[in-house]
Amino acid sequence: MQARDIMHRDVVTVTPETPLGAIAGLLVEKRFGAVPVTDGTGTLVGIVSEADLLHRAELGTERRRNRWLDAFASIETLANSYRSAHGQLARDVMARSVVTAGPDAPLTEIVELMEQRRIRRVPIVEAGPDGSERLIGIVTRGDLVRALATLVPAAPAPTADRDLTDRRIRDMLLAELARQPWTDKAEGNVTVLDGVVHLWGSVTNEAEARALVTAAEGIPGVVAVRNHTFVAYWGADPIML
Repeated sequence: MQARDIMHRDVVTVTPETPLGAIAGLLVEKRFGAVPVTDGTGTLVGIVSEADLLHRAELGTERRRNRWLDAFASIETLANSYRSAHGQLARDVMARSVVTAGPDAPLTEIVELMEQRRIRRVPIVEAGPDGSERLIGIVTRGDLVRALATLVPAAPAPTADRDLTDRRIRDMLLAELARQPWTDKAEGNVTVLDGVVHLWGSVTNEAEARALVTAAEGIPGVVAVRNHTFVAYWGADPIML
């Protein structure tokens, strides 16, 4: 799937001249964590998040300055800090360097951006002929969860031929395990009866056992998983999991 498949297309935006009071009210009303800032042509020029509104003079939460460190800070840094705490418009507090992606970006890229940059949303943009980035959508963590909800069935679908289904489940699970570098489960250690997967034998550690259960639960048609594996410690009695 790509960003265009799950992104919000009707994005609520503000302009650089929008008052901060209006932005704060918008974040509260819409339950947003941030709002993109665009100019008159729809070009993305920044973003205002809740974090940008934390250190404000009105709240008495301005960043505490260390006079010794301030002596080494640039005039630009000190001026920007003052502007963020006292400015009254979006342009005074917005982050101008915005992490973005294109509409054809795979969801793996979107997730990596969120994890690496520790952000909750990625604006989706199209490059204009002049190099500007026109905002066309936004992908949030919630959008990814909703996409997952549409792809993962809430319950296994009933099947008529149980014996055939059990064999198919076992074959699919063994094929999945054969692709994994963290286990060497032999065929005799996996049995399936009436949709219930039984896992047997020794494992290297509890993490492997939990991963085996996860793999089994991910096979279509599985009703339940019974884990009979044990961690084998040399010179000690096995510990059943």
